[in-house]
Amino acid sequence: MRLSFGIAMAFVAAGLSAPALWSQTARARNAQITVQVGGSSYLGVGVADVTADRAKALNLKEQRGAEVTNVAADSPAAKAGIKEGDVVLDYEGTAVQGIEQLTRLVRETPVGRQVKISVWRNGAAQTLTATIEARKGTVIRSDGRDIVVPFIPSPQIEIPRFQMTWQNPVLGIEGESLRSQEQLAEFFGVKDGVLVKVVRKNSAAEKAGIKAGDVVVKVDDTAVSTSQEITRALRALGSKKTFTVTVVRNKKEMPLTVTMEAQGGSLRAWDPALQC
Repeated sequence: MRLSFGIAMAFVAAGLSAPALWSQTARARNAQITVQVGGSSYLGVGVADVTADRAKALNLKEQRGAEVTNVAADSPAAKAGIKEGDVVLDYEGTAVQGIEQLTRLVRETPVGRQVKISVWRNGAAQTLTATIEARKGTVIRSDGRDIVVPFIPSPQIEIPRFQMTWQNPVLGIEGESLRSQEQLAEFFGVKDGVLVKVVRKNSAAEKAGIKAGDVVVKVDDTAVSTSQEITRALRALGSKKTFTVTVVRNKKEMPLTVTMEAQGGSLRAWDPALQC
């Protein structure tokens, strides 16, 4: 992925400050800004995690999948017949738990490959076939609105894809689910969990002793295997300020006491992007 760094950052800054990008009626679960660089594998959907209320409203058998919030025109998703309101349940035979997993699966699919995608629509599952394409240009997206930035050559340096999302409440970690990553899970001595990749300075997690390389397996008495499950478990604690987070370190379980000092929105850098 090559792009003029100065120009890319200018567009990012413009995207963060432009009021037209923000919608007053955006659903909290889908409030996000993403910046995606051309050439990456592309399906062309905006997605959101399925909450308990949405699962009930959609008559889903279980709370999992990624709900399609928008479909880009002339995208692989549009050509395959995917529609807004569909819930992606399976991707090439892999059960989809949420947006983090789906975006990783799309990102790891080679451009030009056909994939089978199972979606839930009108109370029934159906399977569609999409051909993954390469993203054209850089897209700055907020609340379903796109600004397409044309490719500008020279000077060229390698820069990573990233996104910023709102997360609440704040524990202070960034992690990756080990679900469907058996070899990596075995390496860390777990069957499931969330691998901690970053611990923010002065966060509740850092003060509790959580470290990068730990695998979070429980929040209080709730087992967790994705970042979304950690967030849901934290929200379920309500006003409880002090609780236990169980991590696996050096293949041994270790309970750590976390004290939540404050809760609120937190901007975080992360890859993959929520739109895939």
